[in-house]
Amino acid sequence: MTLRLFVPRDAGALALGAEAVAARLAAALRQRGTAHEIVRTGSRGLYWLEPMVEVATPAGRVAYGPVAPAAAESVLEAILADAGPHPLRLGAPDAIPFLKRQTRLSFARCGEIDPLSLADYQAAGGYLGLTRALAMAGPAAIETVIESGLRGRGGAGFPTGIKWRTAAQAAGARKFIVCNADEGDSGTFADRMIMEGDPFMLIEGMTIAGLAVDAGKGYIYIRSEYPHAIATMDAAILLARAEGLLGGDVLGSGRGFELEVRVGAGAYVCGEETALLDSIEGKRGQVRAKPPLPAITGLFGCPTVINNVLTLVAVPWIFSHGAAAYREFGMGRSRGTMPIQLAGNIRHGGLYETAFGVSLGALVDDIGGGTASGRPVRAVQVGGPLGAYFPPALFDTPFDYEAFAARDGLIGHGGVVVFDDSVDMARQARFALEFCSVESCGKCTPCRIGSTRGVEVLDRVLAGENVAANLALIEDLCQTLKFGSLCALGGFTPYPVMSALTHFREDFIPRRQAAAE
Repeated sequence: MTLRLFVPRDAGALALGAEAVAARLAAALRQRGTAHEIVRTGSRGLYWLEPMVEVATPAGRVAYGPVAPAAAESVLEAILADAGPHPLRLGAPDAIPFLKRQTRLSFARCGEIDPLSLADYQAAGGYLGLTRALAMAGPAAIETVIESGLRGRGGAGFPTGIKWRTAAQAAGARKFIVCNADEGDSGTFADRMIMEGDPFMLIEGMTIAGLAVDAGKGYIYIRSEYPHAIATMDAAILLARAEGLLGGDVLGSGRGFELEVRVGAGAYVCGEETALLDSIEGKRGQVRAKPPLPAITGLFGCPTVINNVLTLVAVPWIFSHGAAAYREFGMGRSRGTMPIQLAGNIRHGGLYETAFGVSLGALVDDIGGGTASGRPVRAVQVGGPLGAYFPPALFDTPFDYEAFAARDGLIGHGGVVVFDDSVDMARQARFALEFCSVESCGKCTPCRIGSTRGVEVLDRVLAGENVAANLALIEDLCQTLKFGSLCALGGFTPYPVMSALTHFREDFIPRRQAAAE
């Protein structure tokens, strides 16, 4: 009987020694003469337990972790002893509380299958959604997405089906689907995880989108800092094309769709959809004025649907299970699930997919286990480097687009970064303005100049110079940035700055002045 082991090749696991673990396990098994197969999977997203090694048993998989290279042989001894006891034995992966409590729709296969095995993907329900979409006319497929309530998993959460319908109804000889995989927000890694761990799901979602709006080609724009994701997506596209799942005749339907990966060069602003289009076209990534919307005049002047990875990978589940089933998850206008990424100073950092509505406090304290340092949580930033800082007093906020907006916050791409009570929030506010000044494309004055002046003003505050007057100037500057910037880079920079001022104002008052008052 062949021993079957599963070792992740996810970039996060590789950074923690997964390659060396796999090599040591293989060498030890060869030395023993044991028939074996080591399947290289994606990650399940429990990064404090990576590298996590799993073994197939008659009763199901058993996991061990975190397995350092030095512990590989001792773990193997336990595995060979009928998956027996070991200090690193975790038991059935699905029984680990962090996984057991999740509602995994988009990430159900991550960490379970060989990412580049079409057979594994199809055996786990893959391509059922595309098969059902092919039986529909384009408008009917679009209505299915509208009925599901799916919204863009980033930015303002615009309804996905409305964007598709706009592009479908726009006049144009050519139309495109563009996947924004330029995952540049701090504390986010879900796009990378899905591309490395379940790439066919993204291909399937983009193919459904292409057929629905009559787009013949799609582009996946991936940041250059993700070499493993780029290699996996390139390989998956070749495999899908060879099996007739891409190309001029998708699954014998007579309808065609093709895909290509384009690699970005690391500019944060290229995560903005119009700057991304310029980059794909070979130009310097610079924000375009809107209107016209990309759905009407986008890539190469043609109607273009731009969605991010998490939006597109939700699509196959909707078509395989139905729009009504998807709407059963979530709250209010936020339907379905959200892959939330827990990062920063947190004990259990990783990916947690759940229906909208879970409270921020439950995510940080209960699911995330509080800070890794053991100190009290002071602030949580949600939505990337331009997201607002929430203090524990706002931890009752449900994870929902409208609930966050009501408290001057953003969900964005679902990144949650935790800070303990040692953080200096004035320095964090300064970082936001400095980040904007460095990453600005330079096209509009409020973002280009305002962020630079903001750093200078905050430096005067930190030096204790005319603190009240300079703080008033910062607040005025934030209004200019918010309402005068051409895109969200300048427009969202006020969120971290103003939230830090609102909830942590004491950090902006020099200690000597505060003592005098």
